[in-house]
Amino acid sequence: MVSVGSVARVLVAATARALRGADCADLSHPSTAGRFPGAPEPVRRAAVVRAAGRVALSVDQAAAVDAERVAGWLVDQYPAAGRFPGAVLGSAHGSAAHLAVALGVPWLPAGFEVTAHWNDGAVDRPDRARDHGAALAGRLLRGNDDVHVRQVHCPATRGALAGATVSLAVRWRRVPAAYARFLADRLDPGAPVLLLRDARTWPVGDAGGGHSFQVGCPASGLDPVDFHPDAPALRQVLRCAGGDSGRWDPPQVSVPRAPAENGVESGFEVSLRDWAVRRGHPVRRVLVPRPEVLSAATADLYRGWLRAAGKTGDRLVVECGRLLDPWQVVRAGLVPYWCENATRRSVSAAEWWLAGSEPFSSVDVLPEPPGVPSPAWAGLPQWLAVAAFGRRRRALDRVAARGYPVTSVPTRRATEVLRGQAYDLPAPPPLPVDVALAALRASGTGQGLLVT
Repeated sequence: MVSVGSVARVLVAATARALRGADCADLSHPSTAGRFPGAPEPVRRAAVVRAAGRVALSVDQAAAVDAERVAGWLVDQYPAAGRFPGAVLGSAHGSAAHLAVALGVPWLPAGFEVTAHWNDGAVDRPDRARDHGAALAGRLLRGNDDVHVRQVHCPATRGALAGATVSLAVRWRRVPAAYARFLADRLDPGAPVLLLRDARTWPVGDAGGGHSFQVGCPASGLDPVDFHPDAPALRQVLRCAGGDSGRWDPPQVSVPRAPAENGVESGFEVSLRDWAVRRGHPVRRVLVPRPEVLSAATADLYRGWLRAAGKTGDRLVVECGRLLDPWQVVRAGLVPYWCENATRRSVSAAEWWLAGSEPFSSVDVLPEPPGVPSPAWAGLPQWLAVAAFGRRRRALDRVAARGYPVTSVPTRRATEVLRGQAYDLPAPPPLPVDVALAALRASGTGQGLLVT
């Protein structure tokens, strides 16, 4: 039921493996968006759509989604025995997984992604996508009254798939019972719970009933105005996806600044606090204005953590999207910086952070190819500029770079690259939560990171 290529699914798998002392060598599910880089563009688009059809849910399967069973499946990824000194919940972010591993605690998402068929779809008809998604969401909501469904129609990130499938971000409006049982059974007495919230906003159409709709998304690297019918960026995106900007007629926006698809429902936070008060667990909230702010703060935290354990903290790996491996990072004593995706904005933020940081002796860069063309993606020269910050070692993964940006690389590629790094064991002892929060506050407050 959970989309194979969704970031949240990969992050849970990677965090669970790291807590067991295992890497991500078995995570081999690439996106369907870029499996055919050598074919002419129309042929490639058709092949991509056929491949997506084999993994997307049918209408009946989407109606059968059980959000509570999904929550149970997520917590079952973690080791079956032992207790944890805390937990991290909330928005999907690669540095949240790294933070959880440094703390020695699980990470759990506040929602999950579902991809369903749209048999008569068109990438340039967001109005029809909204109508089809609303019907799907209505059937899904009949069996799940504790979720909100945010539909995202974004040809800039999904390419031709936006005309063949619909993407539904299913967000819990209260802590699911499986999460509550897991936390009650597995947390140490009085252990804190961290809630990470992505604070980005986006224009949304919400007529009520538990389904909302947005055209485009922050992860596209574009602004809401770039999805206007007259925008040059939209014309280029639709042309690459096989669409026509002349037919683009987005639905009306009712909420100009709603939490974007990676946000956390307010009811989820309220119910988490209520549960925590009854159980005697403090809840700490980390509000993230932009993904790169948490990435930079977590990288700084790792550097301090490694140096406090007598390690150099002088080797950096710049990860991207699903290309990450928290266990290999800890095993090699690396500092991780996570880019949400391959947009110029994400890569520029990494450059600015590196420019203002103490130099690293080595910089390894793992650029995840987005799989679809877009004017917002960073070129390979910009990724090479990130690697150039290394004083002695500067490495850009050639496999990820080959065929960039329309190829696709599985998560296990990050494992293959990081296995080549020298061992730096034993790993530092887990960070206490209060020490980690102090480090996040010291590093991120100036950039808008709010820790409460």
